[in-house]
Amino acid sequence: MRSAHSPRLLEFRVIVLGPSHHVYTPRCALTKCTTYATPLGDIPVDAETCETLKASGMFDAMELDVDEAEHSIELHLPYIVQVMRGQPFALVPILVGALSDQSEEIYGKLLAPLLLDTRNLFVVSSDFCHWGRRFRYTYFDRAHGEIHASIEALDRKGMALIESQDPGAFAAYQKHFGNTICGRHPIAVLLHCLRACTTRKHELRFIRYAQSSKVQSMDDSSVSYASAVIWSTDEE
Repeated sequence: MRSAHSPRLLEFRVIVLGPSHHVYTPRCALTKCTTYATPLGDIPVDAETCETLKASGMFDAMELDVDEAEHSIELHLPYIVQVMRGQPFALVPILVGALSDQSEEIYGKLLAPLLLDTRNLFVVSSDFCHWGRRFRYTYFDRAHGEIHASIEALDRKGMALIESQDPGAFAAYQKHFGNTICGRHPIAVLLHCLRACTTRKHELRFIRYAQSSKVQSMDDSSVSYASAVIWSTDEE
């Protein structure tokens, strides 16, 4: 990441919500950088939108070392460049901290106008269950047989609640099971954001699920991954 001149006016905007892995904060934070460098090309940061969000008083500024260390936003950037295929766009990277239920709702309502703008694309960074002693999470419902099947059932229960776009139900699920979904706070912000978009309906569907390994014993470990897409169901 490096500083650069302010970007020219751009056609599209990509907002990335990523969980904080390296620093504790009960708030959200915005980058101080004006450009992000990737192997496929540089991405200008939308300074105007970032300044507008900062003016709400709800966002802190990421220190450069935190920004550089955080992979939850970074890992998406080359894929975004590839998908945009040369179309001009600017980035709004948002680091999401350990938010309370109330703060998740506040940030969701705050970001809703951006979701309603059809020039904007939202990317929410998360994986799903981190299972194993090294993750301090070994939930196992023997009714599902193998451990990996129990993990999948647990993940799919959460995925179904996310598809229902019910932030309260997702919060209750997290409180009950404590599933180690690292992007649970960005996901909750998105769910509140969708709920606040009262003038446009959206569909949310998971399209792929995988596990890094099929856990069969308590000595094993795995990380789950799931991909979902959201689109507006209203005619333009």
